[in-house]
Amino acid sequence: MNTAEYLVKKLEELGVNDFFGLPGDYNFNILYAIENNPNTKWIGCTNELNAGYAADGYARIRGYGAIVTTYGVGELSAINAIAGSAAENVPVISIVGVPATKTIENKTMVHHNFQDVNYYACYEAHKPITAACAYLTRDNAKLEIDRILKVFVKEKKPVYVAIPMDIATMEISEKEVSYGWSSDEEVLRLVTGKIVAKINNSKNPVILGDLLVKRFDARIEYKEFVEKTRIPVTNFLMGTNLIDMDYDLYLGGYYAQFGNPEAEKYINETDCLISVGPVYTDLNAFGFNLPYKLNDHIAIYGTYTYVDGARYNNVKMADVLEAVTKLVDTKDMKISKPQIGYEHKEAKNEPLTSAYIYPRLQEFIKENDILVAETGIIPHGVAPMKLPANVELQTQTLWGSIGWATPATLGVCLAKSNSRVILITGEGSHQLTAMEIGNMLRRGIKPVVIVLNNKGYTIERVLSDSPDDCFNDIMQMNYSKFARVFDGDIWSTKVTTAEDFDKALKVTQIMNKMCYIEICTEAMDMPKLTEDLISCFKKKAAENKAPAVQIKPAEEESFSPSCSLDKFETVVHKGLSEVE
Repeated sequence: MNTAEYLVKKLEELGVNDFFGLPGDYNFNILYAIENNPNTKWIGCTNELNAGYAADGYARIRGYGAIVTTYGVGELSAINAIAGSAAENVPVISIVGVPATKTIENKTMVHHNFQDVNYYACYEAHKPITAACAYLTRDNAKLEIDRILKVFVKEKKPVYVAIPMDIATMEISEKEVSYGWSSDEEVLRLVTGKIVAKINNSKNPVILGDLLVKRFDARIEYKEFVEKTRIPVTNFLMGTNLIDMDYDLYLGGYYAQFGNPEAEKYINETDCLISVGPVYTDLNAFGFNLPYKLNDHIAIYGTYTYVDGARYNNVKMADVLEAVTKLVDTKDMKISKPQIGYEHKEAKNEPLTSAYIYPRLQEFIKENDILVAETGIIPHGVAPMKLPANVELQTQTLWGSIGWATPATLGVCLAKSNSRVILITGEGSHQLTAMEIGNMLRRGIKPVVIVLNNKGYTIERVLSDSPDDCFNDIMQMNYSKFARVFDGDIWSTKVTTAEDFDKALKVTQIMNKMCYIEICTEAMDMPKLTEDLISCFKKKAAENKAPAVQIKPAEEESFSPSCSLDKFETVVHKGLSEVE
């Protein structure tokens, strides 16, 4: 088979059946390989950035995703999405069709190029944000494809491959290659023994689960470990619902001092923190509030593990959890289980607010749903929800690129077509990428889309000096009418009251089509978690802000043009000493 066919076949074997992107004359040979494979499909998107977000959403559900773009203009349009996948351990392969080998060797100035021709500039740009990059030639095509796919599988991060037009159709060997890898058995035995001893000797252990449990496909092993040890368990935001929320030792989510004091108490007072797959960031962990470093206890990552600050490499998360589960003692601890989730709110004919939206959504969500939540204030409303078993929550909490959620929903829907998918996005984020709604309709995809119209960038309003700063205003649209611009089977509505929102959600349950609900609140309406978090961040920022150096008029010294250098230095030093 040829190079492009080989790459497509290998990705298909990893579970990639849908390839996102845009066509361009340099990548046609790659697209033909996708279309000619009976098990793969081309998913053309509105633009390359959306395609990258869609591939990211797909990979979060399927395990791996792929985007195909053209040289220069296409790949650079998608690079922000690839960076986001890198930040959050989402394995997306960026496949780029580039000009033919002779064109590259002769530095011929063809379209999509710089006047100062450099065919490797975009390749170099991708190196810092991918786990591996390859530029295929006649001599290395198969070797390089196999190399980057091994990294792809092990690291669960994006990789990049540039394929010249002539190399795409060049015949290469079909020889089978395994991309799997195994834990170092000696290291695994060593680290297992240390973890087991530390847990067995502890008095107040606690388990903290997070994002990388999902990314490294260790959910089953994690659940078995939690249930065998009988140790209280919590999670950061991106680790929501790793454990059934009705489990008797589930403490609820960890929100630091901003809510759920029971989880905060266990985390702060533990003598043995067992963190599994943690991503310790400001928004995921609700500030950097732990009184210790995660890696100073037990921290199990995808390909390595820390115990008491020492790092042990080349051990799979799933293998470590499985080995420890077999040997560790059962603690059989007890907790005073906190109240998890929102209380029921009665629908009234009054303006819609966050205080009603999120409790009502909690009741709307069903077992096995997939919830895609845009960045900003929405994750703070979603985080305290009590979710049914097997509900999948997807957010982009670390990278936080607004607009991600809408195209990601396209990828999620294609990755798991038998699940109900609910998208919750703000209108500011939605404006960036909303054209992908048309692509969903084109492909018969039927998510429930909820667009929160709060009159601008609310999260930025509360972060900036004044909520009225004009740079947080955006063009207002009638989103429910916008959704009907596209040809397709869609029901849309606009609601402003709690009662109407309740009615709209009920309608979606009898509709066999895409349902699009615009929900309107006041500009500064937000979840309580957002209010508390921002208030704390602002207070810390004010404490860390050094006072300006002021010169007292009584000192009768100035910075006039005639002021001597000596006098200038004297005045400055006086000011600084007062600050000190």
